[in-house]
Amino acid sequence: MFKTVLMIEKALSDADVELVTTLHGDEEVSFVVLMQPRGKQDELLRALDDVALGHLDKAVHEREESETPTVASESLEHSLRHLRTAGAEASGEVVEENPLNRLREVVEQSSADEVLVLTSPHFVEEFFHRDWASQARHKVGVPVLKLFASDS
Repeated sequence: MFKTVLMIEKALSDADVELVTTLHGDEEVSFVVLMQPRGKQDELLRALDDVALGHLDKAVHEREESETPTVASESLEHSLRHLRTAGAEASGEVVEENPLNRLREVVEQSSADEVLVLTSPHFVEEFFHRDWASQARHKVGVPVLKLFASDS
């Protein structure tokens, strides 16, 4: 069985689930999902990303988009149900602080084969290598693949 740690910032869509569950063909996959909701950290960078993408309305309402712990938990449970329905084993947790430190711990504890980072585009963060995938590559001893989440 292929063991994957999956970092997400919002609930998985059907397209996201299909993407991550079919990456390894017919091989069975188990996921440990780490949900790091969009919070107050890096609000300026996210607003700049929205401007760069032409989403001025999102940049203006960035503060209103923060997820509460309840919404983050529900998004995680939704994602775990979808992964299980697709035939994968899945467990997970909401990570409030130090997501990259928790990622390293989970990779070691689960003997993960890889890390998948599934996020919306964050061009400013990527340019400065402040995105999760860039930082994770220096923290974990397994391959890290960055994928863009579906907008649906």
